[in-house]
Amino acid sequence: MDPRTPVLVGVGTARQRCEDPVEAVDALELMRRAALGAGPPALLERAGLVLVPRGTWKYADPGRALCPSARTVVAQLGVLQQTLMTRACAEIASGAVDVALVAGGEDRHRWLRAKITGASLPETVPGLPPDEVMEPKEDILSPLESERGLILPVRQYAVLETALRAAEGVSPAEHARELDRLWSAFHSVATDPVAGRKDMLSFPYRKWHCSQWNVDQAAALIFCSAGFARSLGIPRDQWVFPLAAAESNVMIPMTARPSLHRSPGFAAVGAALADLTGISAPDVDHLDLYSCFPSAVRIQARELGVTGRDDLTVTGGMPFAGGPLNNYALQATAEMARVLLEDPESTGLVTSVSGMLTKQAAGLWSCRPHESGFRWEDVTPGTEAVPLVAGYTGQGVVDGYTVTYENATPAQAIAVVSAPGVRTVATSREPLTSMIEEEWVGRPVEVRDGHFF
Repeated sequence: MDPRTPVLVGVGTARQRCEDPVEAVDALELMRRAALGAGPPALLERAGLVLVPRGTWKYADPGRALCPSARTVVAQLGVLQQTLMTRACAEIASGAVDVALVAGGEDRHRWLRAKITGASLPETVPGLPPDEVMEPKEDILSPLESERGLILPVRQYAVLETALRAAEGVSPAEHARELDRLWSAFHSVATDPVAGRKDMLSFPYRKWHCSQWNVDQAAALIFCSAGFARSLGIPRDQWVFPLAAAESNVMIPMTARPSLHRSPGFAAVGAALADLTGISAPDVDHLDLYSCFPSAVRIQARELGVTGRDDLTVTGGMPFAGGPLNNYALQATAEMARVLLEDPESTGLVTSVSGMLTKQAAGLWSCRPHESGFRWEDVTPGTEAVPLVAGYTGQGVVDGYTVTYENATPAQAIAVVSAPGVRTVATSREPLTSMIEEEWVGRPVEVRDGHFF
């Protein structure tokens, strides 16, 4: 084995459910606890690189607080979480660093409790900037989506859900049963499920279909080279190998994608991992598919060829195990490492999503190294976006839609409508009951002044 082979030698997680926001610790302290749980201080002190995905917190550089002597990186929203793990592995393989830490955390529940109780929490002091900031090249949302009410993730994923339902040719009632079956399987895996209400948020999604981001939790992953792990005396049976990673970084707004129910990026990611390792997704023993909303899971499963499997998560998913903003994939990878260490002859696949299924990635893991070492590939496809036209007037066909709710009452329909060579987003307040009970994808509509009839 090449001594520069990257290995995951420690994982740590931290979580609190403190109802008193003054007594609760902040996201940085949760990250620190997770990092200390991942490995001894002597190992952390040797870290030459710390990568942290941006959260809702206001720290300028949490990595500096975790490892003062390391080079620090903060990745903004829109950068895949797998990108940080891949970066850590690549720098170790190249010899740039011996040890790298990837950590992330949130304390949204603490701040929510402060808002509810009126408690005063200390303001975060930003401090000095990190050594590097990673930023996405494009925006996740288009101006048209924001203008027509598709700014919330639950609405965008609900549109994808109705498009996928129509492509599968099932009725709304059958589809509701499938969502119940899928999410029941996720709930059964969660060891400490986050309680979810049944309120409808955006048809067909209720509260418990959605990622629960008001959580206080963190995760940390410590990577080092195989040679360095040996020199420190880290037992071989505590090593987990990243076999390969692949990612697609094209950023096409949801409404401009040629087929709303497809994800060419995930198809390319799955094919790349199979080419790099000889292991295809259907042959992987343990899976954790990024689970912010059911359509994300269901589209991934179709593109990766794992439909029909019930074991699509090792955590319980973002609605039930908690979905901290921009670092769930770290939680999933930490849990996957634990699963693999208990089943050392097996393989595991963890996927990442950024935006509205906008960017896609996956990492393949095992306790057995690959003969070719760690390899990764950017498989960004050359997909062309459909032109979006805000002021379109004329005939069109519904490609996907949702019905939004206010005070538990249907309030407005939002539809993605295709016309020859263009797309638009239109709203309506009229056929709401019909759109909940019947299939509207594929129906012809008239669009005028941003509304459909």
